[in-house]
Amino acid sequence: MKTYLVTGGAGFIGSNFIKYILEKHQDIKIICLDKLTYAGNLANIEENLNNNPEKFTFIKGDINNTELVEYIFDQWDINYIVNFAAESHVDRSIEDAEIFLKNNVLGVQNLLNIAKDKWEIGEREYKDDVKFLQVSTDEVYGSLGKDGYFTEETNIQPNSPYSASKASADMLIRSYNETHNLPTLITRCSNNYGPYQFPEKLIPLMINNILNGEELPVYGDGLNVRDWLYVKDHCKAIDMVLEKGKVGEIYNIGGHNEETNIKIVKTLIKEINMLLKENDEYKEVANTELNNVNEDLITFVKDRLGHDKRYAIDPSKIKKEIGWEPTIMFEDGIVDTIKWYLDNQEWLNLITSGDYKNYYEEMYLDR
Repeated sequence: MKTYLVTGGAGFIGSNFIKYILEKHQDIKIICLDKLTYAGNLANIEENLNNNPEKFTFIKGDINNTELVEYIFDQWDINYIVNFAAESHVDRSIEDAEIFLKNNVLGVQNLLNIAKDKWEIGEREYKDDVKFLQVSTDEVYGSLGKDGYFTEETNIQPNSPYSASKASADMLIRSYNETHNLPTLITRCSNNYGPYQFPEKLIPLMINNILNGEELPVYGDGLNVRDWLYVKDHCKAIDMVLEKGKVGEIYNIGGHNEETNIKIVKTLIKEINMLLKENDEYKEVANTELNNVNEDLITFVKDRLGHDKRYAIDPSKIKKEIGWEPTIMFEDGIVDTIKWYLDNQEWLNLITSGDYKNYYEEMYLDR
């Protein structure tokens, strides 16, 4: 039986990964460690807690807590560490970079130190039954022009405190592989979308605002380009990298689905309009009249500092070496995502109250 330590597992991608792994694999155990900050939500994994008590254990805590992480290793025979734990929003890193360094760099170092010691890694041989996988981001590469793609050989040139902290963690992980022979893997993925995403990110933010007839704040001219990938495809890729990836390697994960931010917003308006017109139940969910759901809601706001113009990933390596490629096309994934938020209004309403609302107003309404 394999035992996974999934850090940051109550967040967006982490919770989706846990669901994917529990559905796919039978003889496993998952320990989820999450300190439940603003983006970590126990509701994301509540179903797993209730339905899989023998396979799933949740522990509230910080990856910087050495004593707690050591306890987890002593209590369970950990085979895989999959590290999702991170402060992840660029705007927040611009406002306060220190917490990003603490969580995204020092927290990773703590995990690496403990894994090295507890796994008793030898000097010349990897242990076959343990792996440390760092979930990173394509943002460490910086910004692309109109042409070209990020490959695993692209120079790292982070342009925000967030991406700089993730790049720093990647370098630490590489060093532990080279110096201590720790069996590490790094994945760098493009922009994810799907269920359980915290509504400070573009797609859930716009869905929520459209349903409430509120303004749709778009940075700058809206022409920044991102490569979008449905979160379940990302989870499948991580699982395959754990199984088939070569220790010490980096694997880029991308969807070959580039769109401008403004195109994404207009697509959401169109698809939500269609769903509301076709489904009377969804009409009751929306807190706005149908004739208010239009492009007049779009408001261009002052651009983000250091806003990267374009991201695009070449996933040739992971396709060739591991056999992964995306299976969910954006046209289908975005409709499924909208339906999920329409069907989970209670989840969305709880998230968009209190501290989140104050942060949202500071970030967008005052620009």
